Amino acid sequence: MRARLHGLIGSAAWLCIAGFWSSTLIAELFLSPAAVVTVKTTIAWSLLAFVPLMIATAGSGFALAAGRSEPLLAGKRRRMPLIGANGLLVLVPAALYLQAKAVAGEFDTAFYAVQGVELLAGAVNLWLIGRSLRDGLRLRAQTRSRGFVSA
Repeated sequence: MRARLHGLIGSAAWLCIAGFWSSTLIAELFLSPAAVVTVKTTIAWSLLAFVPLMIATAGSGFALAAGRSEPLLAGKRRRMPLIGANGLLVLVPAALYLQAKAVAGEFDTAFYAVQGVELLAGAVNLWLIGRSLRDGLRLRAQTRSRGFVSA
């Protein structure tokens, strides 16, 4: 049950990032500045739920992996600090900065430079979390094929 919950919250985190990323891209390329403001404001407020979701994903993953040493877990362990650092040091500050600039109507070079960095960092986190989701599914399959029941 714990493994299933971890998978669900990890998948929800991936879907949130995918939603943030795609809504930003669509708004920037095809919609009005007012829509960009709405998207940026929605993303900024969503961080209040998203950051705890990421913390829960990491915490449940570390709890599930305690005492285990499978190679797939090693990959997940290596990726998690990168995902967290990218999120806390790049994505969260960028989201808040872009929201403030958008609300002020400042769609200038700095806005678009940070927007580019945010899209790149978001794509990196989507890829890293996607790899961890893939490895989690492989671990679950390995555990079942060995006759173990996941907790």
